[in-house]
Amino acid sequence: MTRDEAVTAHGPAKAADPMACADPVVQNRLRAAAADRIRAARPELADAYDLGSAEGLLAVRERLGEDSPQHLAAVVLNRFDLASWARATCEFALGLSAEQTALWRRSFTRTVFLAGNPDNLRERFAFARLAEDGSAAWTAPGPAADTAALRRLLKLFDGPRPLPVRADTVVEIPPRPGGERAAVHRELHIAAAGCRISDALVHLNHLLTEAVMDGLIGPGDTLTIRHVPRLTNPTDRFAALRVEAEPTLPGRLRAAAGLTEEALLV
Repeated sequence: MTRDEAVTAHGPAKAADPMACADPVVQNRLRAAAADRIRAARPELADAYDLGSAEGLLAVRERLGEDSPQHLAAVVLNRFDLASWARATCEFALGLSAEQTALWRRSFTRTVFLAGNPDNLRERFAFARLAEDGSAAWTAPGPAADTAALRRLLKLFDGPRPLPVRADTVVEIPPRPGGERAAVHRELHIAAAGCRISDALVHLNHLLTEAVMDGLIGPGDTLTIRHVPRLTNPTDRFAALRVEAEPTLPGRLRAAAGLTEEALLV
């Protein structure tokens, strides 16, 4: 939740007006996205809280803060390249079993990012996925005890630097024989103003893995990663949103990242 100025791939970013996110229509859309995520992960909470109100969402957040996550995944990062990491994150999520997916989602796809070299750890620890360039490795989501030794060995990945803003980047998810649906193209928007690398990891990890779980991203799909200063109008075009608190406007929400509606690849 740190914020700063950003520079887009096309030149200096124009400062976006935070009050745009105070629009009631925008806030309703963001609350709905946050509520949908809670319902998908913990449907019983939808019956206990008013997810249509800011107060209800805050109460759920406080309730979840009191609980220890039952399942989590660990990611070991040697270096960070957004396109490579995003592709491998999708491949990782696509390779999970239905049981792994269900249990991990109940913990809101909790993920711990650790600093280390996966090549030096492969003989000691079991990884479910290794990025093609060797920059990152994922453990299968499971009980926290499963990764306790790895988490004791390595320090948390610290990405305090601003997210590097680049030109639009195309990422292709590897296809699978006999795919169940036609491949689609989506844009992955990340609000880059003041976004640190560590912020981007958290936001995009949740957005991408849960989009895979919801069938929004599949084998053979293409994603165009697009940096924007802010997602000021998240009511249009977006099939999924990553929502967080707006630090400049208490009680308001903002979109940290978004995945657009699909376009068929022909």
